[in-house]
Amino acid sequence: MSNTANDRRIEMRMAMLVAATAALSLISAAFAQESQTRSAPGTKPTTKLDDARTVSPALEHYTQVRLLGEVWKRPDLSPRDRSIITVAALIARHQTAEMPYYFNLALDNGVKPGELSEVITHLAFYSGWGNAMSAVAVAKDIFGKHKIKPEQLPAAMPKLLPLDETTEAQRAATVEKQFGNVAPGVVQYTTDVLFRDLWLRPDLAPRDRSLVTVSALIASGQVAQIPYHLNRAMDNGVTQAQASEVITHLAFYVGWPNTFSTLPVAKEVFEKRPR
Repeated sequence: MSNTANDRRIEMRMAMLVAATAALSLISAAFAQESQTRSAPGTKPTTKLDDARTVSPALEHYTQVRLLGEVWKRPDLSPRDRSIITVAALIARHQTAEMPYYFNLALDNGVKPGELSEVITHLAFYSGWGNAMSAVAVAKDIFGKHKIKPEQLPAAMPKLLPLDETTEAQRAATVEKQFGNVAPGVVQYTTDVLFRDLWLRPDLAPRDRSLVTVSALIASGQVAQIPYHLNRAMDNGVTQAQASEVITHLAFYVGWPNTFSTLPVAKEVFEKRPR
């Protein structure tokens, strides 16, 4: 990479850091107000099961027996993986009420604080800044209760993982050919920020980033983007059985319609991959 390109990438990352810091300052008062009224993280879902029983005994039953008692215990995904994809789905769908329980569960299931921090950062790009900032508000309280300090979290500008130059050059050329005359700014940021920066941050493994991305796409019904990222996930070490189980797990968190919209796309990806 030339010095000019490297300088441009550093300047861009610094600008993003400044913008994010300013945004956090502007909304810190709102976060403080929200933290006073939001239920404290605990060992039960925010919508407690006994509350669900008073409204819908059937929902409480399905939650206890099918979701927590069965789905979470299926063998093709570890509890840690299930936590990662559930957290990603909640952030993508802006479902803050359930975040305290599932953020805490993620930490209990072996997701490191730095990894949870990176999930939130990653989803700013794949689910939008507003959704990520809402997740920040929840994680801030949980990190405080666990005495997790900012200096324990991933650096704003760490040393990046090595770049697969050949694969990235092919991806960039394809996107440039398709959309370079439509939105050159998007094409440039996709290269400079997403694939030459975000995806190379070392504190969340590429396989985990793929799980987060695919889960967010399924959660938000973005089926057109699933083929590329599902293939990338499998290139990053997700097996077909695991990918299938991601879809099964998310049916309970994002709904059957989003799941069935995903199935034909996943079927095509599975059939086209080398055996």
